[in-house]
Amino acid sequence: MSSTFGKIFSVTTWGESHGPAVGAVLDGCPAGLPITEEMVQAELNRRRPGQGKVTTARNEKDQVKILSGVFEGKTTGTPISFVVFNEDQHSKDYADIAKWYRPGHADLCYDLKYGFRDYRGGGRSSARETIGRVAAGAVAKAFLKAVAGTEFLSWVSSVGEVDCPAFDVSKLTLDQIEASPVRCPDETASKKMEEAILEAKSNGDSIGGTVSLFVKNVPVALGEPVFDRLDALLAQAMLSIPACKGFEIGSGFAAARMHGSEHNDEIFVEGNTYHTRTNNAGGSLGGISNGEPIYCRMAFKPTATISQLQKTAGRGLENGELAAKGRHDPCVAVRAPVIVESMAALVLADLYLQQKRNCLD
Repeated sequence: MSSTFGKIFSVTTWGESHGPAVGAVLDGCPAGLPITEEMVQAELNRRRPGQGKVTTARNEKDQVKILSGVFEGKTTGTPISFVVFNEDQHSKDYADIAKWYRPGHADLCYDLKYGFRDYRGGGRSSARETIGRVAAGAVAKAFLKAVAGTEFLSWVSSVGEVDCPAFDVSKLTLDQIEASPVRCPDETASKKMEEAILEAKSNGDSIGGTVSLFVKNVPVALGEPVFDRLDALLAQAMLSIPACKGFEIGSGFAAARMHGSEHNDEIFVEGNTYHTRTNNAGGSLGGISNGEPIYCRMAFKPTATISQLQKTAGRGLENGELAAKGRHDPCVAVRAPVIVESMAALVLADLYLQQKRNCLD
């Protein structure tokens, strides 16, 4: 089972939802970058469970400990190891799924692939695996901020049938996003999204949503023109997040309804810098960053675990029914923004170091 992402700036995550701990090892980070546990913890606090009525009731502090790779507040250039101990597991809630496969989950596929699985909370398929991604992503963000002033913002842009209306994303702030219990910067849409989530929760159900990402001050010339295209790697990164089922960048699927005269972004020069007047490309042309902001959207399915009785099958080839137990988010999109930002930062940090290797200056 591969658990490593990236070529130079690479992260390996480890641990299970109901094991003793989860964490990550980040390799390839240059020495001398200021990093503290407090910086990493601030990112993990945005991801952790138990944040309110619209998230899971699992009560985890997700307190991070940096075990290696940082000395006197700076990276040493050696592998950085993070650990977060699990404290509030209710493994008994999962006793029934040792036999029965949960609809919408990876249970069946794990058994078909490995012939054995950790059924407690889904093991490696649990979203607690993303703790390691967020910890490593915090370092990637700090690195990109230091070398290029790159900034990441992600928010919930829809829940069910409720959409966040269009707004000037260049004026968006993290405080505006985090002020909303569902991480939607529009106050009216935020309230409607919260209502939709709580209604699904009260019915023992769940609901899906979309998450948008905006990255500004992106270094130019990141990405390769064939297989390791910037947009392709971003798609891989986002679709590797549990529950993510769709990805589009720039105009995305809307481009299929447009003419070239409408979709092409006009190029102009301002000072010594090239710009485009529109950004239908989403910051990537020919798989290479053009310096414009990256703008993409991800679709997250409804949480697979619901308390309603569902028909399913068991390990003994029998049919039956299962009402899943446990504590789960009624809408996984609400906690996804910081994970989305982290994966984007890991992609860009890795490509930045690859580009430095490719060029003389």
